[in-house]
Amino acid sequence: MARADSVGAAPDTTDAPDATAQVLARAAVNAMEAAGGYAAGVYLRSPTAGLLLMAVFTGLPLQLFRPWWRMQVNRPYPVAEAYRSGQAVLLPDAESAMSRFPQLMAGLPFPFASLYEPVTAGTERFGVLVVLREATPGIPVGTADRERLRRAAEQLAADLTALAADGGRVLWEGDPMGVPAPPPEAGAEGARRAADRLAQAVLSLDREGRIGFVNTAAEELLGLDGPHLRGRLLWEALPWLGHPAYEDHFRAGFMSGEPVHFPARRGRHPPGQWLSVDLYPAADGVTLTLGTSAKPAYAPASRTRQGPDSDSDADADADMDVDLDVDGYADLDVSADEASALYRPVALAIALTEAVTARQVSAVVTEELLPAFGGRQLAIYLLDERHLYLAWETGFPQGFLNRFDGVSLDVRLPGVETLTTGRPMFFESMQHLAAAYPGIPLDADVGARAFLPLIASGRPVGSCILGFDSPRGFSPEERTVLTALAGLIAQALARARRYDNEVALARGLQSALLPHRLPVREHVDTVGRYLPGTQGMEVGGDWYDVVETGTGLLALVIGDVQGHGVAAAATMGQLRSAVRAFALSGSTPEQVVSGTNQLLIDLDPGQFASCCYMLLDPASGSVMAARAGHPQPLLRHPDGRTEVLDLAGGVVLGIDPEASYPVTELRLTTGSILALYTDGLVEKPGLDIDVGVERLRTALEAARPSPLAETADRLISEAGNTADRPDDIALLLASRTGGDP
Repeated sequence: MARADSVGAAPDTTDAPDATAQVLARAAVNAMEAAGGYAAGVYLRSPTAGLLLMAVFTGLPLQLFRPWWRMQVNRPYPVAEAYRSGQAVLLPDAESAMSRFPQLMAGLPFPFASLYEPVTAGTERFGVLVVLREATPGIPVGTADRERLRRAAEQLAADLTALAADGGRVLWEGDPMGVPAPPPEAGAEGARRAADRLAQAVLSLDREGRIGFVNTAAEELLGLDGPHLRGRLLWEALPWLGHPAYEDHFRAGFMSGEPVHFPARRGRHPPGQWLSVDLYPAADGVTLTLGTSAKPAYAPASRTRQGPDSDSDADADADMDVDLDVDGYADLDVSADEASALYRPVALAIALTEAVTARQVSAVVTEELLPAFGGRQLAIYLLDERHLYLAWETGFPQGFLNRFDGVSLDVRLPGVETLTTGRPMFFESMQHLAAAYPGIPLDADVGARAFLPLIASGRPVGSCILGFDSPRGFSPEERTVLTALAGLIAQALARARRYDNEVALARGLQSALLPHRLPVREHVDTVGRYLPGTQGMEVGGDWYDVVETGTGLLALVIGDVQGHGVAAAATMGQLRSAVRAFALSGSTPEQVVSGTNQLLIDLDPGQFASCCYMLLDPASGSVMAARAGHPQPLLRHPDGRTEVLDLAGGVVLGIDPEASYPVTELRLTTGSILALYTDGLVEKPGLDIDVGVERLRTALEAARPSPLAETADRLISEAGNTADRPDDIALLLASRTGGDP
C-alpha cells in the first residue's frame, strides 16, 4: 500500500486502495475531532500473522513515529493490548502510561495522553483506532469522550465490514499513509513585515511539519526563496534536519508543548556550518527559528557509512564534515530503519526482560532487532560443552545452517571466533566475508553480515549472526549499539537457559506425578488429558486422577494448584497423594476435601488450590460431589443435551481451616458423560470465563459420545492448537456405559 522511502520524505499514497484509504483517513480525522486530539491514526491487521501495521496517521509528522509503524500483537504496548483484549486502553497522562506501559514512555518520554479503541465487528478484529491529545494529569478520560471514540471505532468497523463484503482489502501492507492537513496559510502581510524586521531566521510549521510562513532572514540564511519552501515538509525542504540524531528533539517539540533547543549541522552553504535550532510549539503549529552558532561542545555523532575498504572503527571520531547540498543527504545515506535503531534498543531491552525461555528471547530479537537495522536473516547459536548448537534461525535457505550445527570451538569460523575472541565482526559485503574466510560456504552472493559474541557476566553463552540482503556499511554508532544489544541478548539467554532447566525439571516431576493409566472398571469409561502452557513457566499444578476406593466406588478428581514450576508441581503431587489416601480410607467427599484443605494449610501456608471431587457408584450411577472453588463440571445426557452443573461448594483449598464443603448428589444415567476440567481450558485473556464454559458446553454437546478418547481429543484440540497458552490444562471425562438404567 502506501510507501515512505526516506526519513525526510512524505509517504507516497498513490498505490493505496482509494476506498480503503478514504475510509481510514475519514476515520482518523473524525476520531481526532471527536476526542479533542491533535493527532490520530489507525492500525490494521497485516497479512503477517500477529503483526499490526500503522495504516494512516494525521496531525503530526509521520516520519517521527517510524519506530512504531509496526506492532507485534504480543508486545506490551497499548495498541497491542487494545487489540488483544478487545477493550479500550485510555491513558490520560504520562504517569498512567508509565505505570501500565513503560515501554511506550521509554520511547516517547513526553507529557501527552493517548486513547486506543479496538476496531471490531462481532468476532472480526480489524485493528485499533488511536488518538493523541494533551495530557490531563490526574483526570481520567471522560465518559463523553469515551463514547465518541467508541462510536468512531464502530463506524470504522462498519465501513471496513462493508468493504470486505464488496471484495475490498482490509489488511494493510507496506508503510502508513499520511493524511495531510489543509495547506498552511502564508500569513497576513502585516505579520510578514513584522517578522521581516527580525535578524533571526523564522519559519512557521503546521502540526504535520509543513512550512507556512518564511521570513526574509530565513530565505537569506538558507539560500532559498519562500516559494521553494512554503507548503513543503520541513525535512524535504531542509534534508539536513532529517538526520536521526535530531528526531527525538522534533518529537519532543511536537508532542510535549514545551520549547526545544538543539544544535544542528547543515550542508556546504557554508561548509560545516552549525546552526542553533529552536522550536516553539503551540496547539495550531510550531515556530522554528535558526541562528548561526559555533560548533557545540557535544555535537551529534556522525552516522556516515564506512567505505568498502573499512574494517575497523577508525571513523568513530570522524566529524560530520560531509558534502551536502540542499537537495540531498546522500553522503549520510541513513536508512529509515537505521534511524529507528536509536530507539529500538530501549524497546528490545524491555521486551527481553519479559522473555523467559530461549525461544521467546529469540523471537523478541527477531521482532525487535531485525526491523531496527533492516536485517533479513538471524541465527542464534548456544554454547554447550565447547560446541555451538543452532538454537534459532530465520531468513536463511532451508538446511543451510545445519552444516554448522554442533561445530567445535576449535574450528575457524566467524561465528566461533566472535565468541572465542569476544570481538564483534562486521563484513560489509559477502566478498569481504569470503576473503576473510576462504572456502567458507555462503548462503548468498550479495549482502552483508554481522557476527556478535553473546557473553553474559564474562561467561560465553553463544553467538548471533545478523544478515542483510544488500552490501552495507556499519557506522560506529551501529557497531556500538549492536555490541551492547548482544550483551543484553546474552544475559536474557543465560537467564532463559536456567529457566529452561527448571521447566525440564518441573515437566519431569509433573509427568511422574500424573497417572500413567486410569483404572478400567465395568460400566464406566474414563479418559484424562493434560497440556502444559506455552507462556511463563509452562508446567503448572493442574492434575486429574481416578481412584478405586476400597468400597467398590470410583473417585473422580481434578484440581489446580496456584502458580507454575517445580513448586506448583511438587504441591500438586502432595495434594494428589493426600486425596488418594483419603479416598482409599473410605472417607466421604466432604471429609476428603476438608482433610486436603487442612493438609495444604499445614504444608504451605499462603499456597492455595481448587479441586472437584466426585464419588461415583458404577453400578447405580449415583454420584456424590464436593467442590472447592473449582469450575463447575459439565454433564452430557444420553440425548445429547448438555448442561453446566450447579454443585454446591466452598472456598479454595488452603485459605480457611474452618471451611466446609457441602456435598451435592446426582445420578449419571447410562450413556451420560461427565466432564471435569481446569480453568486453562475455558479462560482466554480479554474474555469472560462464562464465554469459555459455554464454548466447551457446545463442543461437548456436538461431540460423538463414543469413543470417549475422541471426545476428549476434540474438546482439547482447540486449546492444543493455540500457540500462546498462559495456563496449563487438565481434562477428565467419565462415561457410564452400563449398569442400572
